[in-house]
Amino acid sequence: MNRRSFIKKSGLGLGFFALPTSAKFLYTIDYISKRPNINQRKFTSQAVENTIKTVKKSIADEELAWMFENCFPNTLDTTVKFYQKNNKFYTYVITGDIDAMWLRDSSAQVFPYLSLANEDKKLKDLLKGVINKQVECVLLDPYANAFFDDSSKISEWKNDSTQMKPGVHERKWEVDSLCYVMRLSYHYWKTTGDSSVFDAEWKKSMLLILQTFKEQQRKNSKGPYWFQRSNGNALDTQFEGGFGNPTKKIGLIHSMFRPSDDATFYPFLISSNMFAAVSLRQIAEIFSMILKDETSSIQFKDLAKEVDEAIQKYAILNHPEAGKIYALEIDGFGNALFMDDANVPNLLSIPYLGYASKEDEVYENTRRFSLSHANPWFSSGKFAKGIGGPHIGEHKIWPLGLIMQALTTDDEEEIISCLKMLKATHAGTGFIHESFDVDNPKDFTRSWFSWANTLFGELILHLYKTKPEILKRKF
Repeated sequence: MNRRSFIKKSGLGLGFFALPTSAKFLYTIDYISKRPNINQRKFTSQAVENTIKTVKKSIADEELAWMFENCFPNTLDTTVKFYQKNNKFYTYVITGDIDAMWLRDSSAQVFPYLSLANEDKKLKDLLKGVINKQVECVLLDPYANAFFDDSSKISEWKNDSTQMKPGVHERKWEVDSLCYVMRLSYHYWKTTGDSSVFDAEWKKSMLLILQTFKEQQRKNSKGPYWFQRSNGNALDTQFEGGFGNPTKKIGLIHSMFRPSDDATFYPFLISSNMFAAVSLRQIAEIFSMILKDETSSIQFKDLAKEVDEAIQKYAILNHPEAGKIYALEIDGFGNALFMDDANVPNLLSIPYLGYASKEDEVYENTRRFSLSHANPWFSSGKFAKGIGGPHIGEHKIWPLGLIMQALTTDDEEEIISCLKMLKATHAGTGFIHESFDVDNPKDFTRSWFSWANTLFGELILHLYKTKPEILKRKF
């Protein structure tokens, strides 16, 4: 199949930008704020409140403006616990309906507030608290993905076959978890100029991340991590006694789970390795410029280079329809998994991660693949077209994918199409969900999923700054 035929048959072909079926017949909207009462909010930032007022005025579509008002502050309104301990700020950030702090989610949940940190010291301290709490978590167990604030709390996953520690909620090894920690630290510094968070504990945690990544290259042994779960769900456990399928050691970092918390099939998860290459270079910059530790800085840079070169050598493969694209997972022996999952990092998010530009030829091919029926987890229905994933199953789209699609294109019609679909599928709640059925938005998962809410707020804020004319339209 040639490129033109593939584009026509893909999600980006003819008809992709058609207005989705209106869902308003399914519910009644009064556009009354869905935020908690002021005295019930976990944290209030005047800079965030001012931004909501300013941006909301610029949004012509009443429903979209209402959704932004509900979603953008959702993390601060409902998920944070901000406190001081040993003269340091700490911020525990739950995901929403699960009382645990995921390293990935907590970073993504607060990331859009970074741009406001210099306007609000209280908000800036809260962000420092997230970094300090993440450092504490990494030092407790760099292989865990989710943690409790109360170490006496007993996890529902306490019987997993792995090395569970007090304070750990779940111990699924995901490369992206540690990348998100590095990303938040780096962008906090770049945005605020504040390097005070880079103390001895922070440095220790970053060196532990470096050690963990090297362990999971598995050049000399399988390393200290294994994981199995006996709940009967194949996506919740790993092959080969918990070490995963065999690999050829090519310099990439093994990840036993994806950012969806689903098990990888081939352990070299390419989108997460891309994220690692970017994040390692960012931390190398901090070690060089702030900590004046060139020896460690070189180690971070060398690992980033090794990972990057392996991606370029082994992960770009020929797909029978899409041509040269990045595979999502490989094993180094030549086997590959051609799919994309909505959870970030995914292949769609490559420019968002800072790994390659939107104009990169391989990315462009990969993007067309991701947003087409060549991707087994792309679905289309009455109300939307987009990426889902095996975590929830077929015929379910994840709004995270629609939001990331809009964040990684300059095509205004494509952005508008994504906004229309997000508007058509919140099921009258005014919030963004984990997933929804393509033919019935009222069939959704997770009514309180703060990562998706805040990422939607990030998208609107991004459009306000870069393409304000889009927000002046009514959909």
